[in-house]
Amino acid sequence: MEGIGKTLIFIGLMIVFIGLLFTFFEKLPFGLGRLPGDIYIKRDNFVFYFPFATSIIISVVLSLIFILISKISR
Repeated sequence: MEGIGKTLIFIGLMIVFIGLLFTFFEKLPFGLGRLPGDIYIKRDNFVFYFPFATSIIISVVLSLIFILISKISR
């Protein structure tokens, strides 16, 4: 149970850190949110935005972080 507790604390701290980044930075760093694979459609009274490429990059980075955490915690 100790390992689960530490993991939950780490995840919580990461969520707080990401929340602070979103609060203090108006735009995302490193061009996230406006990558070539992101879908952005703007019409007269309609705007559709789906950050497809950004989602993939965030998913890969988080996967690598969790893999490293699991390797370290063994």
